[in-house]
Amino acid sequence: MLDLEAVLALRAVATGGSVAVAAETLGYTPSAVSQQIKRLERGTGVTLLERAGRGVVLTDAGRQLVTTSAPVLADLERIEADLQLARSVAAEQVTGEVRVAAFSTAVRGLLVEVLAGLRREHPALRVPLRESEPWETVALVASGQRDLGIVHAWGGVALAMPDHLIATPLFTDVADVVLPRDHALADRAVLAPADLADCDWIATFDSTICRQWLRRLFDGVPNAPRIVHESMEFENHIELVRAGLGVALVPRLGRPALPPEVVAIRTVAPASTRAISAVHRRTQAASPALQTVVDAVREAVLVGFATAID
Repeated sequence: MLDLEAVLALRAVATGGSVAVAAETLGYTPSAVSQQIKRLERGTGVTLLERAGRGVVLTDAGRQLVTTSAPVLADLERIEADLQLARSVAAEQVTGEVRVAAFSTAVRGLLVEVLAGLRREHPALRVPLRESEPWETVALVASGQRDLGIVHAWGGVALAMPDHLIATPLFTDVADVVLPRDHALADRAVLAPADLADCDWIATFDSTICRQWLRRLFDGVPNAPRIVHESMEFENHIELVRAGLGVALVPRLGRPALPPEVVAIRTVAPASTRAISAVHRRTQAASPALQTVVDAVREAVLVGFATAID
């Protein structure tokens, strides 16, 4: 019989593109992942990974195993959800584990309080958290390496979602342009991209969705945005703005109180908004543990949270 943990390790390599990424995702060492896959190769009698330069790629047999194992693993996940429900009913409490992935501002502005509340109210429920960009989060949930993802999509541009995932809308976040209070544009009620064409910008890295939206914001505006400073932390963006080193587009979710030296102004034509959603696999829809976490996130949004953002 196939070693299911080894199959999951192979799927993680296929998703992450390397043994190292798979190991980080699964919480193992690279050596442990390699050993799992070697065990699977011995058991099946076929080569599943092969060297490609300094890395590895799946062989045809490896890709076939990843593809054909998907429905089997999905069935097992449904069975596990049913058993989890039975355990929870018998124990008269929610039990199990829900592995969550979310982007940084959702971690800071939403999930810290949600996870603390779940720990108090459901002590038998484990909810380990991993921070990741929305694209990575979707891949992690789709491949079974995480159970619930909190993702965002900017400006109505849809985030690609595999058919076996369910996305539940949560709320709409708003991003403002943060400028020094003595900036020539600081007294405006709203700002259009053309107003900001000559500004120096502070932005996240080029590979992020936030950076892609910033570029899209300036479609049709020549030579903009002019990125001068890069940081993955919006708190750093605010400090750089406070020091007069540029302007930044900063979401309200998870944003700390602004220092008196800066102002925040919303954008128009287009407005800078992002849709926040919860994502999980269809096969887990019956899981009481997953539903408990999703309900807690929804409650956090409803109880004054979204109001503070709007």
